[in-house]
Amino acid sequence: MLKEERHKMIMREVNLHNKVLSADLSRLLNVSEDTIRRDFKELIEAGRILKVHGGAVSPSFHFPHNLQSDVYAREAKQAIAEKTKKLLKKDMTVLIEGGTTITELAKAISNDLRATFFVLSPQVSIALSDHEKLDVISIGGKLSKNSNVHTGASVINQLADIKTDLCIIGANGFSVADGLTDSDWEIVQIIKAMMRSSQKVAVLSISEKLNTTQRLKVCDLQAIDYLITELPPDDPFLAAYRGSVELL
Repeated sequence: MLKEERHKMIMREVNLHNKVLSADLSRLLNVSEDTIRRDFKELIEAGRILKVHGGAVSPSFHFPHNLQSDVYAREAKQAIAEKTKKLLKKDMTVLIEGGTTITELAKAISNDLRATFFVLSPQVSIALSDHEKLDVISIGGKLSKNSNVHTGASVINQLADIKTDLCIIGANGFSVADGLTDSDWEIVQIIKAMMRSSQKVAVLSISEKLNTTQRLKVCDLQAIDYLITELPPDDPFLAAYRGSVELL
């Protein structure tokens, strides 16, 4: 495989899953990890990715409030945000994660909405703070530099003490067979705790992430109440999910 082709595939994986591991890319592209590290070096020097322990992340994921950042599939994520707004009702309590799709939701929320948001991401907290009728409560802990979400035992303990109407999370991998999956062990534990603290769970995902699987399982498909993509609910691509989860 030519270097240009590898770079294209690496960027697709980074854009889709936010974080990629060099070991996973080595297997996917059938090259050595040394080759992946050299590819990373060139992509980092070009400003297209950021290096993290064991892999790389997208600059737009790491710095979601940089208005100059090139957020992957921004229009699709904005469409998802508009759909998700329909789930938000007056005086609800909402537990919300982080990521570029959820950041788009935070910016799109109506200024007339009165609700309480418990937030694990500093960036999302800042975006929500622009809405004067929202009460924004940050749940603090160790900040994961890979995901910009608070993690750790202190976060899980705080989540155990609250009960919210709705939990809104992003997807790293999502499929009928494997459900919701992720590549980060600490994030998996946080998402599981979020789900335990909520009456309903909504997963936000661009359609490109559907039918993909990461190495760590969060939950089965049946544990999710709403799946929100940019596609219309009756799109044939979503047929396999219909009946197991409510599509928006």
